[in-house]
Amino acid sequence: MTSPYWPLFDLEVRTPDLTLRYLDDDLVYELVSLAARGVHDPSFMPFSVPWTRFDSPRLEQEALRFHWRTRADTRPETMRIPLAVIQDGQVVGASDLFAENFPTLRTFETGSWLGREFQGQGIGKLMRRMTLALGFDGFGAELATTGAWHDNGPSLGVTTALGYRPQGRKRANREGVADDLLGFDMTREQFAPVRPRDVEFAGLDAAREFLEIK
Repeated sequence: MTSPYWPLFDLEVRTPDLTLRYLDDDLVYELVSLAARGVHDPSFMPFSVPWTRFDSPRLEQEALRFHWRTRADTRPETMRIPLAVIQDGQVVGASDLFAENFPTLRTFETGSWLGREFQGQGIGKLMRRMTLALGFDGFGAELATTGAWHDNGPSLGVTTALGYRPQGRKRANREGVADDLLGFDMTREQFAPVRPRDVEFAGLDAAREFLEIK
């Protein structure tokens, strides 16, 4: 989809192995269908907001509402850039970049998930690196942050492998129970050694103008 009024539709991050593409409605439908097939073991909740607890079709309906609302609310002072993760033409997961007052603070956070059938293949690490590349190289960020529950081994494994700095823990509500959420950050200098090779951007200049990133 191409739109002169919503240039984010043309935003892509590409490497030879993966493409991250801003969500249009077709990609949203593919993504929610993937989520309905399973994202994690039902006995474990990796997300701060337990959106995967809904049964189909409510899971898909609530996910659509979230993505449409996110798109409508995206502006320079409160931006969320949801990206479909595409491998060999197939949507395999999602990776988001979100920030408050980014043009001034130059700080962003990432979040992501993969469909269960695509986990354990090394995709998670590459798509995080590509999302970091969008934030640091594409948008000119100075700091990236992320967080995970203390027992979310896959997410913490990617975070640790990429060299984030631990920033402590905080107590947070996890499905009605207090639990420990671990925080991490990464500077531009820390990102340099893990920057993906052959990364390319499409639609970046228009996206920066739309988000008022100078």
